[in-house]
Amino acid sequence: MSEVASRESFATRMLASVERVGNKLPDPTMLFVGLLVIVWVLSWLLSFISFELIDPRTSAPLVVNNLLTGPSMTEWLSVLVTNFTHFHPVGVVLVAMLGIGVAEHTGFINTGLRALLGVTAKWLITPMVILVGIVSHSAVDAGYVLVIPLGGIIFYAAGRHPLAGIAAAFAGVSGGFSANFVPSSLDPLLQGLSQAGARILDADITLNPLNNYFFTTASSFLIIGLGWYLTDKVVEPRLRGVELDGHLEDLPTMHPLEPHERKGLNASLIALLLGVIVMVVTALPGDSAWRDASGSLATGTAPIMRSIVSLIFLMFVIPGVVYGIAAKTIKSSKDVIDGMTKAMHSMAYYLVIMFFISQFVYAFGQSNLGVLLALQGAAGLQVLALPAAVTLVGIVMLTAFINLFVGSATGKWGLLAPIFVPMLMALGISPDLTQAAYRVGDSSTNIITPLMPYFPLVVVYCQRYVTSTGIGTLTAMMLPYSISFLVTWTIFLVVYFMLGLPLGLGASYTYP
Repeated sequence: MSEVASRESFATRMLASVERVGNKLPDPTMLFVGLLVIVWVLSWLLSFISFELIDPRTSAPLVVNNLLTGPSMTEWLSVLVTNFTHFHPVGVVLVAMLGIGVAEHTGFINTGLRALLGVTAKWLITPMVILVGIVSHSAVDAGYVLVIPLGGIIFYAAGRHPLAGIAAAFAGVSGGFSANFVPSSLDPLLQGLSQAGARILDADITLNPLNNYFFTTASSFLIIGLGWYLTDKVVEPRLRGVELDGHLEDLPTMHPLEPHERKGLNASLIALLLGVIVMVVTALPGDSAWRDASGSLATGTAPIMRSIVSLIFLMFVIPGVVYGIAAKTIKSSKDVIDGMTKAMHSMAYYLVIMFFISQFVYAFGQSNLGVLLALQGAAGLQVLALPAAVTLVGIVMLTAFINLFVGSATGKWGLLAPIFVPMLMALGISPDLTQAAYRVGDSSTNIITPLMPYFPLVVVYCQRYVTSTGIGTLTAMMLPYSISFLVTWTIFLVVYFMLGLPLGLGASYTYP
């Protein structure tokens, strides 16, 4: 057997082992129940220990809060309902799915995808899906509820394995979360936290919201190319023996558009175009109601950015209804409600698991275990005092590890920025470069951690095609992307840094 074949055989066996072990884990819902109990017990045990660490949020000594005390338990029970109802991913997914349900039920999505595939070369489908996933970051969490399921549908309609399409889309949306050439609300959010951390040492420092723009733009080409290779050469070949046994009757099939479908598609696209024109016209004026108090459209507080999910809802409902009327797939208003109802039926399992995830996230935050993990890791890195390039690799790897436990990109950077940014400034490394290193580590392991709130949703998407899909299946499918992204992207960052290529607008590599 050749050395290459031997390596491929080993990789195949390793991924099969990951899938086998992962699928033997309890149902994801019970996994989070178990994690909740573990957090409670750890909070009790560690509450007796005094840590010589300062909480950057309060400037007071860090204390692990015991969640098994009477006041803590009664407080948890009092907020149990709001933990669930106010959990951000729940509302985002359900509202978007209402609109998508209408568009799918009337046939708008089915016809649109068939028309798209009719003009797209088959060999370009993979990079197209990854590219759309990367661009979807501009719409906050839209990629999770829109692009990932469409990745499966597009691949299935093209005669390819739908799980490979989901994997490619997931890699673009989540694995390449910080690779984008279109500015998004994430840029000013991270910049604001970086600037706050930098002002611990320099009260007058100001960072540009697009201080990583050139690096993230270049990174998008890296992620598309790497994701394309992994999907076509590693992931999809491994899926060829996986049979489809899910609910496939409503999925698109490749056949020419009927006259009524073409009529409906044309009408719906005109409606969609008119909607976009209205959006642009109303957003252009300097005093537009879509802008924030400073006149910006791109910040997280701008109404247009806070309305993304609502706009996605309308973007599917309006063309979906117009398509249904023009193509005569809608007979009455009941058909519209039926589409929404059917979409909600598919979300039943997701709601159950989100209830328990929301309780785990609450407990993990209240206990301060996540802060402890971040602070201990950063303290260890500071003691090592390594060269700049090696320190950057350490920041990437530490962030990637912490990302397995603390999912929110901004929440995690809110904890780490006050530590990493001034720490590296003292070593002569700029806040702009530190932020870039954080973004690489934060993105790469998103796709292999069940603790990421949208991970169970992707499992549900896969189960539509392969009912036996579990945590292990998805983890094994995404592991090649995660490892490759982490290693290659880290090397790319170090080379980018050593070549002195521009990071972004008004950015630098060194401080001062």
